[in-house]
Amino acid sequence: MRPSGRAPASLRPLRLDPGYAKHAEGSCFICFGDTHVLCTASLEDRVPSWMRNSGKGWITAEYGMLPRSTHSRTDREAARGRQSGRTQEIQRLIGRSLRAVVDLKALGEVQIRLDCDVIQADGGTRTAAITGSWVALFQALDKTLGRTRALAALPDHVAAVSCGLVEGQAVLDLDYAEDSTAQADANFVLTGRGGIVEIQGTAEQAPFSPPQFLELLGLAQQGVAELIVAQKQALGLPEAS
Repeated sequence: MRPSGRAPASLRPLRLDPGYAKHAEGSCFICFGDTHVLCTASLEDRVPSWMRNSGKGWITAEYGMLPRSTHSRTDREAARGRQSGRTQEIQRLIGRSLRAVVDLKALGEVQIRLDCDVIQADGGTRTAAITGSWVALFQALDKTLGRTRALAALPDHVAAVSCGLVEGQAVLDLDYAEDSTAQADANFVLTGRGGIVEIQGTAEQAPFSPPQFLELLGLAQQGVAELIVAQKQALGLPEAS
C-alpha cells in the first residue's frame, strides 16, 4: 500500500484552474495532490536580440519556490543574490519542454515568458510546472492571437509526470514520502502524440533493469494521457484536438 493509499498506476488528485491570475495573458493554478504551482504566461511584442528579424518567436521560463513551500523556511534566492543550480536546471527544462511543441514560426516575432511559482511542494514540482505551463501558454495564445493561430502555434500537447520504484514496485506520480525513499525515480516529459521530449532517470540505490525502465515508461505514458485529457477539459478543447 502506498502512503497515500493510491494504486500503483494512480495519479494524485489533480486540479487545473485556468485564468487564475487576473493580469497575466494566460495562467493556470495546478495541483498534483499537495503540490501546488501557479503558472503564468506573459506575452511580449519582441524577441531576444539574437532572434530579431528571424520571423520566429521564443518561449522561456522561470521557476521558483516560495519560502514556506516546504516543511521549513528557505531564503528567497533573490535575497541570496543568485539562483541555485537546481532552479536553473528546472527552468531550462520547462522552457525546452514547451518549445518542443511550439511552432516558433507560426508564433511570429513575440516572446512568451512562463513563470512557475511553487506555493506548496510535496514532490513533482517540475512535472506540475510543465503540465500547468502548457495550459497557461495556450490560454495566452488563444487570448491574444485567436483560437486559429493558437492551434497553429501550439499544435500538440506536452505534460510531465514522475514514476519510480518504491519497495520494488513501479508506481506513478510520486509524492515526497515516496520520492525520498525510492530505489529509482524518473521524470517523463511526453507529448500528446506520443513523442518523448525528455526523460530524467536516476537509480538511488542499485541500478534498475531495462524491463523495469520500460515498465516506468508505460506508467508515464498512461499518466500523461490522463493529464492531457485534464488539460483539454480545463480549456474546453475537444477530445480529438
